[in-house]
Amino acid sequence: MAVQFTPKDRYTIEDLLEIMRLLRSPEGCPWDREQTHESIRSDFLEETHEAVEAINLHDTEGLKEELGDVLLQVVFHSRIEEEEGHFSFDDVVDGIAKKLIVRHPHVFADASADSSAQVWKNWDAIKRETKGGKTQADLLRAVPRSLPALMRAAKVQNRAKRVGFDWPDVSGALEALDSETVELKQAIAGGNTAEVEEELGDLLFSAVNVSRFLHADAEQALTLASDKFIRRFSVVEELAKEQGIDMASAPLEELDRLWELAKERTVQ
Repeated sequence: MAVQFTPKDRYTIEDLLEIMRLLRSPEGCPWDREQTHESIRSDFLEETHEAVEAINLHDTEGLKEELGDVLLQVVFHSRIEEEEGHFSFDDVVDGIAKKLIVRHPHVFADASADSSAQVWKNWDAIKRETKGGKTQADLLRAVPRSLPALMRAAKVQNRAKRVGFDWPDVSGALEALDSETVELKQAIAGGNTAEVEEELGDLLFSAVNVSRFLHADAEQALTLASDKFIRRFSVVEELAKEQGIDMASAPLEELDRLWELAKERTVQ
């Protein structure tokens, strides 16, 4: 027997919450009833990435759909907690609304903030007070380890920057990048796997530091570099086929020749 639900031409957030309640009810969907935070955790991440992809592609209709999928994840997790008697979706909304008001005293109170830098300074001060953090390091530790590594590195560096722990300009960051490259080469020569991994991490961290000074998003830059590699690799594959070359057995010099040709054909 179907659950009692009246279809509409247009639905509201209240309708979405009711749909989720029905899906999780004994009369609802067996799959939805079985889900836990852990079982749909990866779905949350995937839907978020798909929303970001729509933003990158300037896909307005796609973004509308993907934001709905992200909202579904919020509603799903909130429903699970409501069934456990912990909190509801309304509590989630109440919490974020209160946070926005408290952390924007220059809008909702009498504080002053004439620039984005001052807004961030106020935000950090309020966050430390409300979160109970006693040191600046607490703010760095609060950056989630589950974030993509490049994004996490940038956030950690930006938080350190807010208290003056940063190079005065990009030249210092570039020198550090060169230094880390030398140290990585030394680690490779030494043959210590753990040391190589550590130095590689330092090199990547330094590269992110450079990206900050250049006002470039390291995640986006690496994504574009991967896209460019795929485009050029595709051309190499086409050239190899045209010239009767087996890429798997071709000498490196031959592949390098094809790669240079591919670079000429794909400027971007």
